[in-house]
Amino acid sequence: MSLVDLSRYQLRHVGTLEDLCELVHEHTAPGAAGAVLLAGGTDFFPELSQRSWTDALLPMVFDVSRLEALGGVSWDGQRLRIGAVTTYAQLQRDPLVTEHAPLLQRMARDVGGPSIQARGTLGGNIATASPAADGVATLSALQATVELQSVRGSRRVAIGELQTGYKQSLRQADEVIVAVEITPFVSEPFWYWRKIGARAAQAISKVAVAAAAERSQGRVTRFGLALASVAPVTAQMRATRQLVLGAELATLDGSALDAAVASDVSPIDDLRSTRAYRLRCCKALVRELLRQLGSPV
Repeated sequence: MSLVDLSRYQLRHVGTLEDLCELVHEHTAPGAAGAVLLAGGTDFFPELSQRSWTDALLPMVFDVSRLEALGGVSWDGQRLRIGAVTTYAQLQRDPLVTEHAPLLQRMARDVGGPSIQARGTLGGNIATASPAADGVATLSALQATVELQSVRGSRRVAIGELQTGYKQSLRQADEVIVAVEITPFVSEPFWYWRKIGARAAQAISKVAVAAAAERSQGRVTRFGLALASVAPVTAQMRATRQLVLGAELATLDGSALDAAVASDVSPIDDLRSTRAYRLRCCKALVRELLRQLGSPV
């Protein structure tokens, strides 16, 4: 599929977020053909061949790539706010992201190649609700909040609670992803990102690990950890986080850690890897990040 295929669709440019919400609500009402919000298109175009849409019932496509309300990076003194149409390339060079969320920059350098990084957006990564989404794993580790807006108003959802199943989420059909908000990690901050794939770039993760932490006197006082490609949704690693949070790093037990990791993930065999390899990677990578944190596991 290519841009040429867009000629089949009605394509609209919208000037304001309010207008967009009204139109999306109209086109997602019962009996309507649906709506697609198009920014980078890095997920939309590859998935077109899998859609069952007919020419008689094609969704309306809204170009949101230049919608000002969905763009930009800002800092209010407490929280970093990143617009949904911010691209991976923009994340890599934004000074506010460098200062407050460098983990996002590490992830952004590993997403696809230069062409994907130039077009792919953080909001698009969230919208697909893929368990292999590198951006969602990283935002989960950063304990980000997603802002959603519709004609009913605005609401915020913790990204770790957003996904409900394979490519499913709490986001309603007429809700627009506006931005993500991050409260930075500041006390002895620690960041970890590791992606295991078939090659260094332009590969879907076999396993990806994102972590962020705050430390004080040999203990982890705040801990975000998420893994991609190891469960039907981004694995939020709740048992592992509970084991580590507040514990003395010097006393963590490696066997207990491995058991917690195994309980948090449910990898499968597929074309990219095997369940056994993924599980081994999960345990090894979580141990590696904790060693970097200061634990002898």
